[in-house]
Amino acid sequence: MSDQTTLAATKRTEFGKGAARRARAAHQIPAVLYGHGTDPVHILLPGHATLLATRHANALIALDIEGTKELAIVKDIQRDPVRRTIDHVDLLLVKKGEKISVEVPVHVTGESYPGTIHVLEHAMLAIEAEATHLPEQIEVGIDGLEEGAVVHASELKLPKGVTLVTEGDTAIVVISVPRASAADEAADAAAEAADEAPAAE
Repeated sequence: MSDQTTLAATKRTEFGKGAARRARAAHQIPAVLYGHGTDPVHILLPGHATLLATRHANALIALDIEGTKELAIVKDIQRDPVRRTIDHVDLLLVKKGEKISVEVPVHVTGESYPGTIHVLEHAMLAIEAEATHLPEQIEVGIDGLEEGAVVHASELKLPKGVTLVTEGDTAIVVISVPRASAADEAADAAAEAADEAPAAE
């Protein structure tokens, strides 16, 4: 379930690309806090602490914005495409006991029947749960499953208090036997033909 992290934030007084660059140079991350019908609040978060706090999906953050306490979850993170550093964070206001809909990653556990492989058809699952009790992931066990087996969303074991939003008949994991591609088969056939061809005199 969600681990709460406390971050001290300050309100942003400068905007634009130049201001954002200066903030990041000072090891601060621009962010916006929205939700509950309130006006968006533009803030700056501490760089390293935010990086650690956002390692998991839907991270729960207790904000101290210059003395004002708010609870939020991370909704979106914009990263530098090269350095992978955080450029901007979108935060959604939540309250204890409030139920929200989010997407959480699917984690496959176990090994399917020998000679088979599993294909993760949907890496994310839509659920509804209390904002302060969001699971970090939903596990799907595939121990011993044979070729042709399909695990549907409705078959997943969800933590207490978590409701499935994804359609129940959605295929999450499919078990199959690896088969050679047409290119592989053509290469094998060419190799066999070469072996059978009479040697040149």
